[in-house]
Amino acid sequence: MSTPSSLHGLTPTLRTWDMPGSIAFYTDTLGFALDAGGIDDGWAALSRDGIEIMLAAPNAHEGDVAPAFTGSLYLRTGAVDTWWRRLKDAARVCYPLEDFHYGMREFAIYDNNGYLLQFGQPLAAPTTH
Repeated sequence: MSTPSSLHGLTPTLRTWDMPGSIAFYTDTLGFALDAGGIDDGWAALSRDGIEIMLAAPNAHEGDVAPAFTGSLYLRTGAVDTWWRRLKDAARVCYPLEDFHYGMREFAIYDNNGYLLQFGQPLAAPTTH
């Protein structure tokens, strides 16, 4: 049930000093659509498969001098192998495709700003005989 104080979504906003390169990375490399804004606007809203992300040029109010983010953006997919084949030579790899003990098959790359993007898919549940 929705209340006036309910949260309805989360849209990460990543700071970029290279708006043309960032828009190109997210649209050309990852297949996001540019929904609003653009290079000359200093911000961009992008989406793909129900996922939204925003890019923003440096903001004088916040005093940023370089991209900085201590976490990662974790993208869940049902086709992690396909994404790996698509991205392994198109972006700087943090770690290659691997099956992890916690039940995920995943890899990680960096976008053109150095933000960490992880792609993961649950491993198939073991069958019992």
